[in-house]
Order: sequence, then structure tokens, then C-alpha cells
Amino acid sequence: MTHPRDILLGAQAVAGFLPVCDHYSGVEARMRKSLQLQAEMMAEFGACVFDVSLDCEDGAPVGGEHDHAQMVVALAREAHDAVRKLGLPIAPRVAVRVHPVDHPAFETDVATIVGGAGRALCHLMIPKIESVADVERAASAVDAAAREAGRQTPLPLQVLLESPAAVHHAFDIAAHARVQSMSFGLMDFVSAHGGAIPDTAMGSRLDAAEPGQFHHPLIVRAKLEIAAACHAHGKVPSHGVVTEFNDTQAMKMAARKAAREFGYTRMWSIHPSQIRPILDAMAPSGADIERAAALMEVAEQAQWAPVSFEGQLHDRASYRYFWQVLERAHQTGRTLPASMQRFFAPVSPAVNPVSVPVET
Repeated sequence: MTHPRDILLGAQAVAGFLPVCDHYSGVEARMRKSLQLQAEMMAEFGACVFDVSLDCEDGAPVGGEHDHAQMVVALAREAHDAVRKLGLPIAPRVAVRVHPVDHPAFETDVATIVGGAGRALCHLMIPKIESVADVERAASAVDAAAREAGRQTPLPLQVLLESPAAVHHAFDIAAHARVQSMSFGLMDFVSAHGGAIPDTAMGSRLDAAEPGQFHHPLIVRAKLEIAAACHAHGKVPSHGVVTEFNDTQAMKMAARKAAREFGYTRMWSIHPSQIRPILDAMAPSGADIERAAALMEVAEQAQWAPVSFEGQLHDRASYRYFWQVLERAHQTGRTLPASMQRFFAPVSPAVNPVSVPVET
């Protein structure tokens, strides 16, 4: 069976097929709860609908970076063991945010984490990337540690852009072959302006006296630049944090705006209560899913040649769009029509190029 993903997306297929939610935890108790929630939702949806990113940059206490990294290694390995014991046919997606490349703990982070759990990680998040040179430095260190860990495939790198200079280099950074996704670091970006952007721009509320993060011109420009750079190079744009984690409506509004107006296909969560609102906001409607599945059936029968569907002409350009509707539905845990479920059968962890189980 030739998969629609290969026909329609080609080389972009691997980079584009990521969960829409990336959940961050930096404290051990919360990390464990996040990994447990991920396993529970994998069982609920039959897919891994969000990544768990274990945070060393903000999570590690000063002076305790190495101990924190070792704890992260143990948790990543335990997550795979726990899913195997549950008998789930899919692997967990566990990532780690290390310290920036110019931080004294960076080399130790990479050696410890990638060396100890490189085969258990779906990606590594590198914060405060300023240039292509930073990406090269990170890739060199990660590749060396991954070889030592026996990882057979390159460990994907996701990068966090947090300054005006980084945004200026967004297209060059996105073009790098090792970059899988770029995220926007809102709070550091605002702070980098030395008070020129009001603190209300760190929030998402529409009723604030000063413009929030979706309205301040400098922030809007930065978000659009990152999203455009990602789409230009087949990478995944990931929207940053929403600090109002107790406000479900604010969370849904932010996720919806990020997806529908700013072109982001992935978003950070910093509290478990944000995960389902992100999934809901980024999921296609039931009607959109049904329409996309019906068109895919017609296109497949025509061997992907142009067809007339509902009075409109469709070819591979529109097929690509509607196929991605189905992928997004799967990524957000939506039930797919029976005719499409064969294309989304769980991938065996043994052959998944991103989430490879740890040897015991």
C-alpha cells in the first residue's frame, strides 16, 4: 500500500507529523504526573497526542544541574518501560529541554541525557538559539553523544527563538537540516526589549489596557516571521506559552488564534489543564474530517489524478491540504472515518525512527 503521506508530502512527511501539544514540566513530581497522563491519554486515544518535555533549563536548581539531568534520564527510560508494561502498541514521546549552548551545563547536559537516554527521546529542545552557528554547535555535541548511546537515527533538534536577533535569523535557522521545529519564546523576547514592550504583552487577555501577545506589533511580527520561516522549509512552527493556565477560555482562544491566524501547528502547555484545550482548539471539525476523508477516497480511486468533487476541481495541491486535515485529526485524538483508519495504524515502537525503546 502506497501511503498518502508519501505521495502528497514527500520529504516533509517526517517533520510535519508531530503532536500539536508540547507539554513542559521541570519538577520531578510534575514530570511523573505528566508522563502518567501521557500514558493514560495514549490508551484513551490510541495515539500519542502530546509530547512531554522534561525541563532542565528552568527546572534544574543552580549547582544541581548534573543531578537533575540524571533524574531526567531515569524518567525517560521509565516512561518507555511503563508503556511496554501497559501493552500499548505505540511509544511515548519524551523530550528534554537542555541548557543553552553557551551555558556551562550544556555539554554535561547533552553527554548525560543523550548518552544515557538517547534512544528513549523523540527530540531535544535547544533554547536561546541565536544563529545557525548555535545549531551547528548543538548538533555536533548531540550527534557525538547519540553515537555513544547507540542511537541509529539522528536525534531531531527543536529550537527556541527568544530574542530579536534570533528572529532576524529565523529563515536561516529553519533551513538547517537538523532543525525539526522552531518555537517562539515570548517572555524572554519581551524582556529582551528592555521595557520597550509592556508586560501585558506576555499575556493573552483581550480586555487588557495595553496590547497582549496577539496584538503588540513587534510580537505579531516575530510570530509571523517564525511561522513563515518554518513553512518555507517544511518545519513545524510551535507557539509558546500562555500564562493564564487557570483560564480555559483564554487558553482556547490563544490556541485557536495561533493556529488559524498565525499559522502555528503546535503549541506549548505549561499546566496539565492546558492540554485538552489545545487539542480541542487545534482539532478540525467533524464536518471537515468527514469531507477530507471522502475526498481522499475519491482521490485514491483516481490514483491521485485530478477529480471533480462536490462541483469543484481538486488535484494534488488540494489533496495535500485535506490529507493534513486528517493528520491533524489523528494528532488531536479525533475519531477518523473507517475508510481512513488503515493509514493511521499504530507504529511499532521497534521501527519508529523517533521513539525507539530503551534496551533492557
